[in-house]
Amino acid sequence: MLQRKPIVLSLKQGRIYDCGTMTAVFKADGIETADRYCASEWWLEPNSKGPGAHSHEENDELFFVIEGQPSILIGETWHESPAGSFLLIPASTTHDFENRTTAPAGLFNVFIPGGFEKNMTGIVEWFRRSAR
Repeated sequence: MLQRKPIVLSLKQGRIYDCGTMTAVFKADGIETADRYCASEWWLEPNSKGPGAHSHEENDELFFVIEGQPSILIGETWHESPAGSFLLIPASTTHDFENRTTAPAGLFNVFIPGGFEKNMTGIVEWFRRSAR
């Protein structure tokens, strides 16, 4: 078994993915977690949309609001989620997030099991094309 090493990062430090008005900062994934989970921050500029409603067939997601008050969709209900809010989204549940406020918003996310980071290049490209 590969010996994993500790990771120590500050807020907004990690592998950064620019998605226009949304930025993802990946803290630990893949080889660092033995694909057990993926940990990231998601930052939304004021008055901006998130990824759009979607679901993951086999993955739970945990969200913890670290800044601002994003709106988070779970199923058919939007939740106004101030800093300190925790949300668990079970696999196959439709979800989304966006920032309807005039201040930045940040979410810490854990994707279980891992592997989500493999999608980020395509996601960044999709946002780049959509911004035209």
